[in-house]
Amino acid sequence: MFKEYKTIREVVGPLMLVEGVEGVKYNELVDILCENGEIRRGKVLEVNRDKAVVQLFENSQGLQISKAKARFLGHAQQLAVSKDMLGRVFDGMGNPRDGGAPVIPEKMLDINGEPINPAARDYPNEFIQTGVSAIDGLNTLVRGQKLPVFSMSGLPHAELAAQIARQAKVRGSDSNFAVVFAAIGITFEEAQYFVEDFKRTGAIERTVLFTNLANDPAVERIATPRIALTCAEYLAFTCEMHVLVIMTDITNYAEALREVSAARREIPGRRGYPGYLYTDLATLYERAGRIRGCKGSITQIPILTMPEDDKTHPIPDLTGYITEGQIILSRDLYKKGLNPPIDVLPSLSRLKDKGIGRDKTREDHADTMNQLFAAYARGKESKELSAILGEAALSDVDKLYAKFADAFEKEYINQGFEADRSIEETLDLGWKLLKILPKSELKRIREEYIEKYMKE
Repeated sequence: MFKEYKTIREVVGPLMLVEGVEGVKYNELVDILCENGEIRRGKVLEVNRDKAVVQLFENSQGLQISKAKARFLGHAQQLAVSKDMLGRVFDGMGNPRDGGAPVIPEKMLDINGEPINPAARDYPNEFIQTGVSAIDGLNTLVRGQKLPVFSMSGLPHAELAAQIARQAKVRGSDSNFAVVFAAIGITFEEAQYFVEDFKRTGAIERTVLFTNLANDPAVERIATPRIALTCAEYLAFTCEMHVLVIMTDITNYAEALREVSAARREIPGRRGYPGYLYTDLATLYERAGRIRGCKGSITQIPILTMPEDDKTHPIPDLTGYITEGQIILSRDLYKKGLNPPIDVLPSLSRLKDKGIGRDKTREDHADTMNQLFAAYARGKESKELSAILGEAALSDVDKLYAKFADAFEKEYINQGFEADRSIEETLDLGWKLLKILPKSELKRIREEYIEKYMKE
């Protein structure tokens, strides 16, 4: 039997104090029963002897605490999961937003998930093709990896996210591939863009979309990524699907965390964020991975906009510690009209070596990747030298490197948001660009590959 209390003593913002409680647990769900029959939902945030602090999922406006009752439900927040969720659009709490019927659950799962036993984890080693050359060719995504995208305000990370969601696939496998897309704290226009883009391209059929809008309560924002990951875990580890989870924008999630922390009057850490921000982000990111003996897997691409374009800001800084690399978008490339504006030099995929090579992508992948990195870095240096000293100061080889850097940006990086390149097309394009340089400069590629792939 549910316990009900009429001892609500105080409401401050989204927080409510209930006294005289017994047997209440952290994270337990609470229904607030109003006099007019309205029911508001919340969860237990803190328990101290007979006092419980409850966090409301919606604002407390118009709530008369003298006449309201708190009913404790005895369990944490749960999500009704089913394979029928594919092709559907939900709000940030898992309720249908597309006008369809509620999901008939095959299971009810706690949204906080269960930790994966480290000894049961399998190492990520299978290539995921996103169709984006700057990722596939140079910063390869591997199944089971968490690879964040660091963006800046005003850059087209939404378009890149939609492109990856449409195009991603596990090659050489006819296994089921699904995308779980969590939009956190975005505008109505952005949410419509994602829904319409997925419907236009047919990608909606294999996608589950959770949309938390900017005008939804901040508390809901904290639940949205957990609800999306719970759905992903069901599809991956029960339905044995390869699941790609895209979460945008993690910065909005961290801001909501800071807002609730301030309401609780907690001692702030760096830039006002709670001291447990690292731990909290880790509870999201570490839900990616593969489990030994299970065909399914969860691969994560969290997207975050760096406040003030600052890589040392706590959100990108802590994210970089937890995840296996980062894809960085560049304002300079965007100003040049290059899309997607991925800055390949500071970008990094720490697991790329595990997902490339013979039988995964192609035997020449590692060598050409290293050569393209080196040539582009030297080409950028040559262009900077030319800007300072004039082109006359460059040697003939330096001029070729500068020419290579320009061609690399215009052809390799710049592919637009509709082009879906196979890994073979990406590798062949790399070889085509390397022809700009003399063969004597291709010091990072084995001779046998130069003879085989350097076609005239």
